[in-house]
Amino acid sequence: MTTFDDLGLAEVILRAFRDDGYVSPTPIQLKAIPLALAGRDVLGLAQTGTGKTAAFAAPIIHRLLAERRRPAPKTVRALVLAPTRELAAQIADSFRSYGRHARLSVATVFGGVGYGPQTQALARGLDVLVATPGRLLDHLERRAVDLSHTHVAVLDEADHMLDLGFVKPIRQILSRLPKDRQNMFFSATMPGEISGLAAEMLRDPVQVSVAPVAKTADRVAQSVIRIEAGAKRALLANLLADASFERTIVFTRTKRGADRVAQHLLDAGVDAAAIHGNKSQSQRQRALDGFRAGATRALVATDIAARGIDVDGVTHVVNFELPDVPEAYVHRIGRTARAGAEGIAISLCADDERDLLRAIERLTRQVIPVEDRRGTTPIAPAPRAHAERGHSQHGHAERPRGADGERPRGAQGRGPRSAPSGERGPRRAGAQGRPAHAHASQPSGASRGRSRRAKAD
Repeated sequence: MTTFDDLGLAEVILRAFRDDGYVSPTPIQLKAIPLALAGRDVLGLAQTGTGKTAAFAAPIIHRLLAERRRPAPKTVRALVLAPTRELAAQIADSFRSYGRHARLSVATVFGGVGYGPQTQALARGLDVLVATPGRLLDHLERRAVDLSHTHVAVLDEADHMLDLGFVKPIRQILSRLPKDRQNMFFSATMPGEISGLAAEMLRDPVQVSVAPVAKTADRVAQSVIRIEAGAKRALLANLLADASFERTIVFTRTKRGADRVAQHLLDAGVDAAAIHGNKSQSQRQRALDGFRAGATRALVATDIAARGIDVDGVTHVVNFELPDVPEAYVHRIGRTARAGAEGIAISLCADDERDLLRAIERLTRQVIPVEDRRGTTPIAPAPRAHAERGHSQHGHAERPRGADGERPRGAQGRGPRSAPSGERGPRRAGAQGRPAHAHASQPSGASRGRSRRAKAD
């Protein structure tokens, strides 16, 4: 078995991996780390959950240590661009974790929080900056940061950047970087515009790929329940009354729908919270922290808000509404069955969603088992007393924001930060599986599907 010791990483990085119990690299790490250590540009085709953060973070830390020097004021030695503030925060936390013995300076820049602390961090100079495109451009225009000394650049989840309209800002940022630099580019899919961006950014790249987006996780047991649209909320509350639903992510298509579903679950006595682009930084922080700590059993999320979120031990994913884009289904159910564990994905399908289900099955090349509960009346748990209800999920709505709380250039408004989240690091030794739900079954094989542009959150 190949271990991290075999890859040639600096001892301080290996020590951090050992501290966390990481033993063997995941496939994307095994392929990408040696190439990055050799200074090559890397084009990685990998979806969330494959360990790609460590695939670029570890070699970057190794390089920064080999070129030991302090960054000059306002300069950045390595830059990572991410589409959402959740993913940016998680990537920064990974750099801090893997480089804990290296004393590197790491900071994040994204919308929704004040400029002051970010400007102060940039003024000191940074070894690693993880940023979302809009806020970074703001700092560049304010001359708060200088990228002319940045010699490593990473673009993570490039296809999601396209979904959010960030391709033009990315090109503006890349134009500020020195031409003599190392680049790493990661994307789950490669639509035409993303292929063009990769060609502009990379020089003689080596392509590495794992787990195409059309392939669902092997350890996720999938099933579909046919149900009338009006009966979905009662059925969802009934499902979550089962104690085996220990930690569940529920997906809706819209922000308003997420609020309504979360409130319905609260009224039914299920500890739930919603997370989406209209939530304030403190609301998102509390929701994620409660979910991670186990105080909240159900996190109700939209696709974009959940992108990059990785919480340990998610037992179930419930698609309250099927996604408009079939690739989103793969990303959704990938929130469970991480690090060798098993998980369960249940989709509630109304009559007007049958075409969406067929599109998912075509993409993943499988037939998902269906249970027909139309015409039945779900028995929901008794509502908790009004005095015992949690705080309403509605409150005063904020103005709409993008997934990372900022809009692409040309739009107004910046949004809040949330708690650190994102994909896991290297594979842990001895990960334990979880038994599958009784009525779910394992998926069949899959192949890559044609990428489609996702709707905004």
